[in-house]
Amino acid sequence: MPTYSIGKAARLLGVSPETVRRWADGGRLRMERDGSGNRTIDGVSLARFAQERGAGLHAVPDDDVPTSVRNAFVGIVTAVRVDDVAAQVEVQSGPHRLVSLVTREAVEDLGIDVGVTVTARVKSTNVHVDLQ
Repeated sequence: MPTYSIGKAARLLGVSPETVRRWADGGRLRMERDGSGNRTIDGVSLARFAQERGAGLHAVPDDDVPTSVRNAFVGIVTAVRVDDVAAQVEVQSGPHRLVSLVTREAVEDLGIDVGVTVTARVKSTNVHVDLQ
């Protein structure tokens, strides 16, 4: 399961690290300490919080991945439903909820799960999901 530093969580939520600390200290966001004593947030908790908050995630990727796709939404996976062949991946990117239908194999190969940061790339009627 992925974990996020205070800084990375702040960037995903579109707020300052101090805001994330206040939310954690106020009990709104669950934090734990890693082996080095640093405060971390588990991906599932961050996904739930982002989904409930429904706003603030960046809609532009941090990296410069060469692509012809112009509409890219950085977000956090909030749900994955898998059957024998296909999978439904829900992504919360700011106030936007995106749903992508992909193969089960793609979900397994990429390690897509609740709490993982992805970039949903939208072109025409297709949504492509890239891991961050």
